[in-house]
Amino acid sequence: MAKIVGIGACVMDTLYNIPSYPCEDRKMRALGSKLAGGGPVATGLVAAAKLGESAAYIGNLSDDSGGAFLIKDFEKYGVDTSNVTVVEGKRSFTSVLWLSADTGTRTCVFDKGDLPPLALNGEQRTAIANAELLMVDGNDMDAAVEAARIARENNIPVLYDCGGLYEGVERLLALTDIMIPSEEFALGHTGCADAFAAAKRLWEQYSPRIIVITQGEKGGIIYDGKDTTAYPVYPVKVTDSNGSGDVFHGAFAAAVVKGFDYLRCARFASAVSALKCTGIGARESTPDFETTLNFIKERGYEL
Repeated sequence: MAKIVGIGACVMDTLYNIPSYPCEDRKMRALGSKLAGGGPVATGLVAAAKLGESAAYIGNLSDDSGGAFLIKDFEKYGVDTSNVTVVEGKRSFTSVLWLSADTGTRTCVFDKGDLPPLALNGEQRTAIANAELLMVDGNDMDAAVEAARIARENNIPVLYDCGGLYEGVERLLALTDIMIPSEEFALGHTGCADAFAAAKRLWEQYSPRIIVITQGEKGGIIYDGKDTTAYPVYPVKVTDSNGSGDVFHGAFAAAVVKGFDYLRCARFASAVSALKCTGIGARESTPDFETTLNFIKERGYEL
C-alpha cells in the first residue's frame, strides 16, 4: 500500500515555450513544445514519489489518448495506478499553457472534459484507510469528502491543496488537518485583507493542525493556532513556473511522511518548488531528495 494517496484533478498539459505573449489575432512561432502531466494532486503525487515516498492516485481517467498518456506518465515516475478506473468513451481533462520567456509567467486555457465524478469503490477505500497521508485538491468534491472522513476515522492526516474556491469547499475544509491555501484563496474565502488575519480566521473556522499560506515570490507563512512564522523563498532563474504550487504541496506531503516538523516541511517544500522552476515541466523538473538537501545547504540555509 502507498504511504501517500491522492484524489483530485489529473490533466494532460500541452506546454508551449514562447518568447513573449503574442498580440491578439497574430501568429507566433514557439521556441518549443511538449506534453506533460498536470493537475494539483496528480503532480503533487509525482513530486512525493520523486522525493522517495510511495504514492498512489485514486480517480477516473478516460480511455482516450489523454488518459493513456496520463497513466503512462504516472508509471514513468513510479506513482501507483492500480486504483485508477478507466472510463470508456469520455474526454480527458486537458489544458494548453503558454510559458513566456521574457516574464517567466504562464497562461493556461483548460477543458475539464466529461469524465463522470469519482465514486469510491471498496479497494479505493482500503487504500485510503491504509495510507499515512491523504492529499486532496477540491476536485471530485464528494469523493474527496468521503475519503477525508475515512482518513479521519483512521487517524490519517488530510492535506488539502486549497487552490480553487469550489462550491461546497467548506465541507472539505472542515475535514482538513494540513491546510495549504494560496494567499488568493485565503483572502477570497475569509474576506480578510492580509494573510496573517486570514490564517487566524481559517483556524477559528476549521481548527486544522496547521495552516500554510503560500505567497509565491514572497515565500509564505505557517500558523499553528498560536504563532505565525514565515518561511523563505529560494531565488532561482525561473524557466517554467507552471505547477510550482502543486510540487510544493507534494513535497510538503513527502516531508510530513518523513517525519519533519511543519516549519521544516515548509522550508523543504519551498526549495523543491524553486528547483522545479528552473526546468520545463512540473513533473520532469522536480528534484530528488538529495539534490534538494544539497541545494539548501549550498545557499547557506538550514532545513
